Amino acid sequence: MRVLLMDIGTPAPRRRMRADARRNYERLLAEAAAAFAEHGADFSLEEIARRARVANGTLYGHFPTRRALLEALLGDRMRALAATGEELLPHPSPFDGLAAWARAAMAHTTIYRGLGAALMQAVEDETSELHTACKAVLAAGEGLVARARAAGEVRPDVTAPDLYALVNAAAWAGEQSSIPQGERLLTFGLDGFRTSATTRG
Repeated sequence: MRVLLMDIGTPAPRRRMRADARRNYERLLAEAAAAFAEHGADFSLEEIARRARVANGTLYGHFPTRRALLEALLGDRMRALAATGEELLPHPSPFDGLAAWARAAMAHTTIYRGLGAALMQAVEDETSELHTACKAVLAAGEGLVARARAAGEVRPDVTAPDLYALVNAAAWAGEQSSIPQGERLLTFGLDGFRTSATTRG
């Protein structure tokens, strides 16, 4: 089964806008995407406004918080990641389905440096614009872990938080070293989840 997270392009604003407001919205998203990709998810919002050639008030009118901006950039991707988890749930091999989703989750988390920390904070903050999407992603991972555990394909002590910690650690390694190094770490960690790992050493 092939899993592919498509590039959804620029998300549409949630409400109808005048043409000039829409242009500002799209410029802000484009500049934010470029800045976050180059410098990380904590890049200055005021500098993004300057690069988009709009006033700070215009920026905050569209995106009152950093998480609102991240939700506009990533919300559809996160919902797609949650949907991918649902699609993988009936995978013939529960472990392979879990591993495929973990790799997709790592790819999502490494879009912007520091994104993993922002997402984990949003999980705890019910007022965050990212909260609902984050919870859907976590639910997808929980379902995959539970099925793999019930099938005896992962160790009985493996939990969903273990999976999220592994994905975040691998994403961090990818940010600090290289994406291939992060992927190697993810593979090693997933191998440690397997039931056969309990019989070694």
